[in-house]
Amino acid sequence: MHRLSQKFDKPMKKIAFAFTVAAAFLSGCSSVPITGRKQLNLLPESTMESMALQEYQTFLSSNKVVAQATNKDADMVKRVGQRIAAAVTQYMNQQGQGASIESYKWEFNLVDSKEVNAWCMPGGKVVVYTGLLPVTQNETALACVMGHEIAHAIARHGNERMSQQMVAQGVQVAGALALGKNPTAVNIFNQAVGVGGNVGLLAFSRQNELEADHLGVIFMAMAGYNPQEAIPFWQRMAQLSASSSKPPEFLSTHPSDDRRVAQLQQLMPEALKYYKPAGTKS
Repeated sequence: MHRLSQKFDKPMKKIAFAFTVAAAFLSGCSSVPITGRKQLNLLPESTMESMALQEYQTFLSSNKVVAQATNKDADMVKRVGQRIAAAVTQYMNQQGQGASIESYKWEFNLVDSKEVNAWCMPGGKVVVYTGLLPVTQNETALACVMGHEIAHAIARHGNERMSQQMVAQGVQVAGALALGKNPTAVNIFNQAVGVGGNVGLLAFSRQNELEADHLGVIFMAMAGYNPQEAIPFWQRMAQLSASSSKPPEFLSTHPSDDRRVAQLQQLMPEALKYYKPAGTKS
């Protein structure tokens, strides 16, 4: 009897795991705002936000954060971020989706670094590197970048990527809910949202990046920034990438420049529908 139970033990565990994943899949399906794309988010957003906050604070404490009170660039990063976040929050509330982001605590910081980079962690923790500013050149182009990064948080791409890796690596969903006690799940989080040695190097898929472009130009338009500035900005990024032996980290997981610009050109009529220049009455 003991041998018989051992014989069926592994297959039964596999079946049980399959049912666990299937149940989690059914309960974890959600839709991305605006695009309506279905995605798999297995983890509570509170778990993602808690881990992101911890890693964000660790990053800020070990890097040179530019003071917003005394630096116009740092103040601009904060101002642009808050303006886009406010516009997106208003839109989400109007669509009856405000509850999905009400726990977000938006933070926008400029870090002194030559890297051409920017990123956003779950829950709205955003960092822009000073090395990006010579490429953005103006506030509207900065809004393009920050709209893109904010889009990753709104679309919950970090949760989606982690969920995909959990399923692929066979991490039990129930166990992963206690991430602090599950080294494997913690490692997957690090890979999914780029913490640890790769902080800011988000392991998003090409689909995630193109979707962030889509949402990003709409978000900047909602905030009163001309979305048409996105095309020359990405063209400048393409030139920078072409002239460098090592592409900027910001572009390392992104789609090809030609594909990105072509999509933005196609999206522009849609984005312009949301655009009302600052000071224009609704």
